[in-house]
Amino acid sequence: MHGAFQHARRERHFGQRLFLRVQGRRAAGLTTVSSAGTLPGLVVAGFGRHCLVETPDGQRLICHPRGKKSQAVVGDRVLWLPSQDEGTIEKVEKRGNLFYRQDDMRTKSFAANLDQVLILIAAEPEFSESQLTRALIAAEAERITPIIALNKSDLAEPFARAWAKLAPYRAMGYQVVPLAVKPKTDTPVANDAQTAQLRELLRGKKTLVLGPSGAGKSSLTNLLIPGAQVLTAEISQALNSGKHTTTSTTLYWLDDARTSALIDSPGFQEFGLHHIEPMQLANYMPDLKAHAQDCKFYNCTHLHEPGCGVISEVKSASGPSGISASRYRLYSELFAELSQPPRY
Repeated sequence: MHGAFQHARRERHFGQRLFLRVQGRRAAGLTTVSSAGTLPGLVVAGFGRHCLVETPDGQRLICHPRGKKSQAVVGDRVLWLPSQDEGTIEKVEKRGNLFYRQDDMRTKSFAANLDQVLILIAAEPEFSESQLTRALIAAEAERITPIIALNKSDLAEPFARAWAKLAPYRAMGYQVVPLAVKPKTDTPVANDAQTAQLRELLRGKKTLVLGPSGAGKSSLTNLLIPGAQVLTAEISQALNSGKHTTTSTTLYWLDDARTSALIDSPGFQEFGLHHIEPMQLANYMPDLKAHAQDCKFYNCTHLHEPGCGVISEVKSASGPSGISASRYRLYSELFAELSQPPRY
């Protein structure tokens, strides 16, 4: 169905290897079969119902879910059974976390078992604070460490405005790093010191790169993983019957030992949080959470109640460590959105 794939060339970055439907070799020969007949693997790419699974020795093959609906996402540890030159996923192992968004109609899962999420935003055009806040809340809800990367540091004035806009987030304790990665270039140009800092942040971690379309995610991936475009094209063709797609999520190893991974995800325009209970919202916003404990009522919504520690802090505008007006407005809007009955 997908055609034969040759062994990856030796010069491919860090030994990224594809062994998809290798001719004359059955999947059962890829690694040792357990006593139960299933094999361990890591999901490293996915599109629709198809997954690319990597074996412990670094070989990769296409797997399909057992049944009509795929439950596996990139980052999942799975058990699979060989089936001729492909495989069938029999079980998804227990997850440490799952990063996802949810709107009225559907849930979009990005990746599982993450150490951190790198939220990439751009100084120009000006980033959406609402999108940033939603991504941070989703990360907090799953206890995943978020890092904010502000791209286009080479544009002095727009970057200075955007950097100032992020002051409340730095005050909350979020790490904010500058980047200058230009999108849509064959050879991405970046600041060497900034790239070195970013590589150090990624070392030994499994990191999802998240951001709106046009923020520079693909250019960042190509900068950190030379040859990623070629690998992505091969994976896309394998998983989507020969069609090239950029709507899949893909895991790339950053080192030979496979201890550091970068997961590239599709861009988004909307980020739904319908899986978050409105009464839990303040717990996932560090600036509000710091003052919610001062509220008079245990079930305070922080919108109108007397003796509310959050409202008191907003009115006092005590300083950079307080709650900014824009952040409180975002909280109010999100609370109202999440309190609406579902539309079916």
